[in-house]
Amino acid sequence: MAVVKNYTTVKRMKRVGVDLGFKTKNYGDISSRRHSSAYSEQLCMKQTIRFYYGVLEKQFQNYYAKAEKQKGSTGYNLLLLLESRLDNIVYSMGFAATRKEARQLVSHKHILVNGKLVNIPSYRCKQGDVIALVEKSKKHIRIIAALEQASQRNEVEWLDVDTSAMSGTYKSYPSESDFPSFFKVNLVVELYSKC
Repeated sequence: MAVVKNYTTVKRMKRVGVDLGFKTKNYGDISSRRHSSAYSEQLCMKQTIRFYYGVLEKQFQNYYAKAEKQKGSTGYNLLLLLESRLDNIVYSMGFAATRKEARQLVSHKHILVNGKLVNIPSYRCKQGDVIALVEKSKKHIRIIAALEQASQRNEVEWLDVDTSAMSGTYKSYPSESDFPSFFKVNLVVELYSKC
């Protein structure tokens, strides 16, 4: 397994006290962090989710504002917006080993959505969208290695992936149980409700 060399990634995991699923060596007990106040718990959860999806602070605030305006649970809407980003879908389908790598694939024009080239990582995918690699990218060693690595992960129920064709369909929106168990999005809602 490849190892993340960027120490910033490890610092982020230590800061929030959760293994965010990056490819890292064991840098000690990242779960030992304790938070002394409700505010620090809320802030930590916001950072955890933000780091997990690799979005900037301003982007996260914009996603929250959109989620708040939509019908239904603000917390679920927020996670759905983040999970539906094209870079996240590319990662979840197994075309990239990390979300950062998925973002590069999208930016460098390796990804088609419904047969059209899309190079915006934050592009919001919708139910029924077909995400595929451009033909010339299907032979890239890193992509082939990522697919092999992804075969060892749990299958993502809301995606239908054809690894031989290197394409997949966003068949349904994820349910609340599909998000990581350590996400406590209600803390994020509580944090922003004070603003």
